[in-house]
Amino acid sequence: MSKGKISLKIKLTFVFILILSTLLVGCSNNNNGESTSKGSHDNMLTIAWPRDVGEMNPHVYNPSQLFAQSMVYEPLVSYQAGGKIKSSLAKSWEISEDGKVYTFHLREGVKFSDGTDFNAEIVKKNFDTILNNAKLHSWLGFITKVSQTEVVDKNTFKLTLTEPYYPTIQELAVVRPVRFLGEAGFPKDGDTSKGIVKPVGTGPWILEKYKADEYAIYKRNENYWGELPKVAKIKVKVIPDAETRVLAFEKGDLDMIYGEGVISLDTFKQLKSTGKYETSVSEPIATRQLVMNTKTEQLSDERVREALHYGFNKDAMVEGVTSGLEEEADHILPANLPYTNDIDVKSVGYDVEKAKALLDKAGWKLPKGKTVREKDGKLLEIELMYDSAESIQKAMAETLQSEWAAIGVKLNIVGVELADQVQRFKDNKFDINFFSNYGAPYDPHTFLNIVASKGYGFNEAISAYPNKDELIKQMVKVPQTTDEKERQQLYASILKSLQDQGAIIPVSYIKKTAIYQKNVTNFKFPANRDENPFTGISIKQ
Repeated sequence: MSKGKISLKIKLTFVFILILSTLLVGCSNNNNGESTSKGSHDNMLTIAWPRDVGEMNPHVYNPSQLFAQSMVYEPLVSYQAGGKIKSSLAKSWEISEDGKVYTFHLREGVKFSDGTDFNAEIVKKNFDTILNNAKLHSWLGFITKVSQTEVVDKNTFKLTLTEPYYPTIQELAVVRPVRFLGEAGFPKDGDTSKGIVKPVGTGPWILEKYKADEYAIYKRNENYWGELPKVAKIKVKVIPDAETRVLAFEKGDLDMIYGEGVISLDTFKQLKSTGKYETSVSEPIATRQLVMNTKTEQLSDERVREALHYGFNKDAMVEGVTSGLEEEADHILPANLPYTNDIDVKSVGYDVEKAKALLDKAGWKLPKGKTVREKDGKLLEIELMYDSAESIQKAMAETLQSEWAAIGVKLNIVGVELADQVQRFKDNKFDINFFSNYGAPYDPHTFLNIVASKGYGFNEAISAYPNKDELIKQMVKVPQTTDEKERQQLYASILKSLQDQGAIIPVSYIKKTAIYQKNVTNFKFPANRDENPFTGISIKQ
């Protein structure tokens, strides 16, 4: 088995760590002696987070927080709206015709926060440090394919792969681990996986003051090469409790609460209705999905899966459960991701009679006087697993239970802890599971890697597809393509087939929310799900 295939299993664990880190967004009740009430900002933006920002190491994962790492450390390239890759520390780059060699022309005159030069030597040192811990980082597909790193000259760096892998340039935009630490930040042995000396980056922010589990204050990097932030400082308070951070926001001790799941949707809607605050809702960042295990006898028939799709009012459920903040999903991946905006899938609307007819054709009949359909002496009874800590999943599960009962399907719903949900999914111990894709800049290639990998729920979910083997071959082929047109055609064919055969049902598009005081302006969600949004924000004094 190739290194790339082995890395897929490792990839799953670390991608979940990334997403869990992103989801844990919040605020704190300790002002730590720093006044942040309205009118006394001193051009400092105060937010909150549910836990400590971590050691600010660009090359590791938890407990370091994604948004904080992105404030201090920068990538070679950046991910922008619509999947466009733009220059960052690399002002330009070329990719060889065979897709194996990436040559980066570095931006000249860039300094680290301690005044030292950013150049090809330090780029190579960071890459080599990361590659020395390749097993830790092999969830990122290109890591296992690097054969050589090379300093061409002071401002030119070359990366050579063992095989073509088109997502390389996209994966270089992720927040970790390929961001750049200055020389003074490296320990003597050069192994940053065990810690760093100090957080020296090229980014727009410098960590100025820090008290573990209480707060972190970042000051503007006045010598930053790019767009200078509008505010002078960012204060991050640690407030684990959601109610406490809402109270702190209402008191004016916080300027902003933003992210995924930072406050309940009901609270967001209630605060918005007061008219006292500004609010923003992001573009779709991921799709909430129902994944059906087609090895389960009741779900092995495509007609049954299609009937379940027809058998619930998706629009009404999404509107009711999410207070209209999420929207009904028509595709298993949001159309604002690369290669996803022109997929012609089968249209499935709410149609109870059609659902009943499909179940009848599949041989699942409703005996007179009974409420659950039967076939060959078996009940049409299935189980839906959801994250017990996720109120939206729970409410949707209860809605599905009620709606599917109307077409003669007995749905048992079971809430489990997230870790158990992930493990059961990987072990294929499920009938139906809630899932969401990873968003930008990871998808669509990461989503297809997960679906194609063995030892994970998706492989069994599509086991009844007659074209499963061909689909998996296509999924493996996509990252190796060097022709843009061929790549688009493959994605269109794969995504259409995955969805049309009904093992993956799109439910709603997940979005981030932000609520902020009236004197906060120019807030904008970044296209990269994990990047911080602070650079363009202003505070009216």
